[in-house]
Amino acid sequence: MLKNVLSQSWRRGAHVLQEGHPAEALYACSSRFHSGQVFRSARSFFGVEDFMDEDNSKPYTYKKEKRSKNPHKHISFKQRTIAHMEPFTLDVFISKRFVSASLTHRSTCRQVAVAGTNSKDVKAALTSRSDVPACLSVGRFLAERAKEADVYACTYTPRERDRFEGKIRVVVQSLIDNGIHVKLYLD
Repeated sequence: MLKNVLSQSWRRGAHVLQEGHPAEALYACSSRFHSGQVFRSARSFFGVEDFMDEDNSKPYTYKKEKRSKNPHKHISFKQRTIAHMEPFTLDVFISKRFVSASLTHRSTCRQVAVAGTNSKDVKAALTSRSDVPACLSVGRFLAERAKEADVYACTYTPRERDRFEGKIRVVVQSLIDNGIHVKLYLD
């Protein structure tokens, strides 16, 4: 379309030159475009044109992404694929008042199954909400809800402050006894 406009103005300018009006003809003929191409980048979100690089091929784009401190750091195959090979992770939280556990999908960060002693159905059946029988019941309920969601395997890595003993071990053992395969990563 731009070529059509330019060719019409060029023809009009040449025509005006033939009629004897040199000023209009010089104006129409002196406007140059580089072989019919206008170098212009796409407009950004705020309506300001982006800067062009040296060869005018692409506009600059500044990405706001997290860069690692060491950009040349090698990421192993296991680090890249572990979230897809073992997608479900177990999270156990034990306080002085209650016990809760959940299975979370790593890639989508959604909780697939949750069980805790604060829920109404478990709270009514227990005498205490933080003792060993409460941990056993949380593991049993979590295993039932995980099977309903078609989850039969998960991984567990204890937090830095937690040791794999006592009530945490009871919850994990209860999951294993009720048919969920738990893979432990102990450092």
